Amino acid sequence: MVRRTWPACISGTAAGAAAAGVAEAVVLAAAALRGGGKVNYARLARHLATSQRTIKKHFPETCLAEIKQAIIDSERTHRGQIQVAIEPALQPSQLWRNMSARERALELFASMHVWDTAENSGVLIYVLFADRSIEIVADRGVCARVAGDTWQGTADTMRIHFASGRYAQGILAGIAAVSGELRALLPACGGGLDELPNDVTLL
Repeated sequence: MVRRTWPACISGTAAGAAAAGVAEAVVLAAAALRGGGKVNYARLARHLATSQRTIKKHFPETCLAEIKQAIIDSERTHRGQIQVAIEPALQPSQLWRNMSARERALELFASMHVWDTAENSGVLIYVLFADRSIEIVADRGVCARVAGDTWQGTADTMRIHFASGRYAQGILAGIAAVSGELRALLPACGGGLDELPNDVTLL
């Protein structure tokens, strides 16, 4: 498991406007949740200000199709399975529980059945925009055979692209790096099964 963040790509003016735009929502959300746990208001504001519109802006349909094709092409060369999930923000109830990007990635790894492959060879690349976090989760058939700093290097490469606003390129770079590891561990042998969907999961 790897977590990496990338710098904000929002100017001070834009960030201020966004914060002002959600100030009332922050207060209302915090009031609704009061009594549950300790509120991180800065994080809550970021998540309330990040929507599906953010994702659609950085990942138009043409980019999603390119990413899907990259996964398809990759899986022809190895016996692993790659899933990509991109989420703009967590729900207020998740924030109130102080759910981390890592915990959310593990939750999705289970609910998306990335673990459910014949050779335990699934890998999830998860991006949580509001936290600017990247998580890579590999199933037991892969993670035990790949050094932790390998995934760290992959996340760092993605982060460099994201920090410059090259979001699709960052995802493609992550897929290419994961594919390289899977080819080394589980090279293709004949026509393998496509066990998991290849579409990018937008949450």
